[in-house]
Amino acid sequence: MTVMEFFGCTFLAFGPPFTLFCLTIAKDPIKIIILIASAFFWLISLLLSSLIWKLLKFGLGDTLLILSVTISVILQELLRYVVYILLRKAEAGLEKVTENGSKLIDNKYILAYVAGLGFGIMSGAFALINVLADSVGPGTLGLRGGNQGSLFFVTSSLTTLCFIFLHMAWGVILFHGLDHRNFFLVAFVPITHISASFLTFFNSKEEYFASLLSIYAILAVVLWIAFHVAGGRFPKKIFSRNSTVQRIPVSQPTAVAT
Repeated sequence: MTVMEFFGCTFLAFGPPFTLFCLTIAKDPIKIIILIASAFFWLISLLLSSLIWKLLKFGLGDTLLILSVTISVILQELLRYVVYILLRKAEAGLEKVTENGSKLIDNKYILAYVAGLGFGIMSGAFALINVLADSVGPGTLGLRGGNQGSLFFVTSSLTTLCFIFLHMAWGVILFHGLDHRNFFLVAFVPITHISASFLTFFNSKEEYFASLLSIYAILAVVLWIAFHVAGGRFPKKIFSRNSTVQRIPVSQPTAVAT
């Protein structure tokens, strides 16, 4: 049962991102390099957050977790901005060394999407790897004797999946805001990031449904904004009532006397 739970939670959290990777990134080596580079910058933010937490963990008590989450989010967004600066400076080089470089440069949202997905995958890996390791057994992760302990692993996987998609959309929104000097969108990214992170505090009280509904509501809004700023539009009418069907004339059979 523990092995089934391990694979189920793994595929739940990383199945959709892995599918996106295979369909949109795996065939392009430049996109793979950008994804790995952005994941590396997320690791740098994790290292800096760990160092700051090590320095501040004495004497703060209950406020340590809130302060640590806030600092971690700020560092992640600062490193996301660094990735944006580096990619914009590397555009000329990308256009020279790749066959489809002009496509990457013309559609800047491709770079933003790939960089955001790199952030999300690395973030999700570090968020869930310890939980998955404990789910295999031989014991069960301590849950303080709660009645909803069976939901913990599924909630962790769904939360990880949500944050992977959030990072992907945040990358698109931030890059667009910086390109067009839309400071509302630039501020929107860290604000929603901090809000989504704080909403996961419900999990410590076993309020799993409140946590999931809240962060997935934020995900829906963030995805819609990212879709909109990237130029996506929903068709107003898929089938028009006034549309006419073109009829192909069919020759009538003729009687032949023999």
